[in-house]
Amino acid sequence: MKETLARVFAVILLLGGGLSIGLAWRLGQEDVITLHARMPEAGGWTPADLTIAVNKPLHLRLTSDDVIHGFAIGQSDQPAVDVKPGEMTDYTVTFDKAGTYTFYCTRWCGANHWRMRGTITVTGETTEQQVTPPLYAQLGLDIDAARETQVIPVEKPSPQRGADLALVLPVYQTESYYRTHSPEQTWQDLRDDPELASYSNQQLWDAVAYIWQTNITPEALEKARQLYAQNCAACHGETGDGDGVFRGEQFQVQSEAGEMPSGHETVVPVDFTDPVRMLSAAPALLQGKIIRGGMGTGMPMWGVIFTEEQIWALVSYLYTFQFEEVP
Repeated sequence: MKETLARVFAVILLLGGGLSIGLAWRLGQEDVITLHARMPEAGGWTPADLTIAVNKPLHLRLTSDDVIHGFAIGQSDQPAVDVKPGEMTDYTVTFDKAGTYTFYCTRWCGANHWRMRGTITVTGETTEQQVTPPLYAQLGLDIDAARETQVIPVEKPSPQRGADLALVLPVYQTESYYRTHSPEQTWQDLRDDPELASYSNQQLWDAVAYIWQTNITPEALEKARQLYAQNCAACHGETGDGDGVFRGEQFQVQSEAGEMPSGHETVVPVDFTDPVRMLSAAPALLQGKIIRGGMGTGMPMWGVIFTEEQIWALVSYLYTFQFEEVP
């Protein structure tokens, strides 16, 4: 009798233990979100909107249903990870501040790659912080207004040649002056400066190139070069001429889809090698273009993706298509 009771008790323990293990496993799985990646035409991220409490780990299992994608969170130090078809990639992140964060695809998966974005809403108490508007907004710049350079340099301005004027340029080399003036405005100010009256127009354009070069470090410029290659070159081209590998596909997608919704049309990507456009654009103007994107052009907004430091570095890099490269 005792032996029978002992066996029954052992079975109950085993069943109870199995039930506990199964329940714990299931509860653990409930904390993990499986995030599927598909090309934008097939749905993009699913689910695309996530919610997590502040200081609570967000556990994701990433997988692709078609091609290789990448996953990263904007304005975050977390490294990007590849999301491969038929594989599960574990990803955990914890947010220490409440707010809304954007996650996006880092792999050029197609012409509409940039539409692959989702949001993470982090809930919880947060202290109100005074947000300083970006410089372009402080200046009240109309970033959609047409601008054309009236004075074009005869040859590509050289920062090296412009260094000869370094001793008479300090007032024009400050960060505040550089960010709020276009290259053409700067050239005009130099041209109107009595101390520089003896210099030729080309020499003053070289001085402009020197001023632009001194407002970014080589290290920041190299990081910006990588950001451009990863996020911009597919449309704007590796050499900045607006002839990226996905340029043609964008127009094909638009024509096949018929009339695009307002704000989703595509236009020819900007040619950063065009002096008529670029030399009339102040850095603050380009900052606004990057942060907000081009309304009705297909240019995505990058303000939720890049940090302020990255945006200013990218702005500086875009001007390198106008000036001779420094060895």
